[in-house]
Amino acid sequence: MKKFIADPSFWELFPNAAIGVLSVTGINGAVRLSPDQAAEVAELLKNANSTALSHLDEGVALSQNRPVAVWREAYQKFPTKKGARCSIEALLKRVSKGEPVGTIAPTVDITNAVSLKYALPIGAEDMEAFDGDLHLGVMAGGEDFLPIGADEPDPPRPGELAYYDAAGAVCRCWNWRDGRRTAVNDATAAEFIAMECVEPERLDDLKAALDELAGLLERYTGAEVVSKGIVNGDSREIIIQR
Repeated sequence: MKKFIADPSFWELFPNAAIGVLSVTGINGAVRLSPDQAAEVAELLKNANSTALSHLDEGVALSQNRPVAVWREAYQKFPTKKGARCSIEALLKRVSKGEPVGTIAPTVDITNAVSLKYALPIGAEDMEAFDGDLHLGVMAGGEDFLPIGADEPDPPRPGELAYYDAAGAVCRCWNWRDGRRTAVNDATAAEFIAMECVEPERLDDLKAALDELAGLLERYTGAEVVSKGIVNGDSREIIIQR
């Protein structure tokens, strides 16, 4: 049995945060959709790109739009690597520049569509690669971490917030950069998915996004939901694999 646990050190920084957690098995990253299904997913992503614009105010700098500003503020509460930004900022930046997020693969397209629609960051990891339970908490610094696409280790800084397990960091700067060890690929069959929210008033959006993502992955990728729930200050851990 594996759990996801948000440590006390996390709640000291973000007492009002909430994390939507979804764990699935049987997901097929290389799934080949029927023409009709492919068209449906493409339309889903197209509509999400349009909806994302509703989260941005025309004529306002990207960093001052609320979905980006709240994460810029959140990243000020712990040490980060220079230039680190929440994943949702990269998606909204493309939309704001008139460059819609395009299709990559069904699982990625579905995740990006939900992230864009709700302006919430979403990340996925290979659950089978976890060494014991997955945690979210403050790092001592120097934990093992090899970023995706890098040849040299790039360990967390002391005081940095990160997802981690017994073998080292899994994702640095909370939801900025994933490590190679737990990265998902076409062969990944069991995924841990997290979507984070630092705005208490958006809890309903978080719940809706979690439900929608679960349903879409079941419908188009053959995924089976193992666990789905909200981790918050009152419920700080959840079983993700039995």
